[in-house]
Amino acid sequence: MPVRPGAVRMARREAEAKLAEFGIAPKSFLSDAALLVVSELVANVLRHAADRSPTADVGVTVGAGQLVIGVADRDPRIPNVEGDAVGAGLRTVAELTARFGGTLTVEPDWAGHSKDVLARFLIPDADAR
Repeated sequence: MPVRPGAVRMARREAEAKLAEFGIAPKSFLSDAALLVVSELVANVLRHAADRSPTADVGVTVGAGQLVIGVADRDPRIPNVEGDAVGAGLRTVAELTARFGGTLTVEPDWAGHSKDVLARFLIPDADAR
């Protein structure tokens, strides 16, 4: 998706459709948490990487009992996702994934030219599907 105003709204709309496709109940705690994570991660691209990344890839997938939200951009700078140095948006993402037994990680591409921010949630048996 293009990194420009309206990107957060577009990403949320597409993610909401994917969540429903995967059977995650709209307005459930998991769905709401996942959509907030999408918003925060795409907003971070707009805020911190737009000058280096004219586009971002947003992925939502389910497998092996996990919901994974990934946002990739072309900015090779790796944000700190642990400790006190983490920003408010990534702290929110880390807290939401932790509530579901999941994790937040940042993975550089093999050549060091871009990165993927991955938020993983364990899917609860009840209330989410």
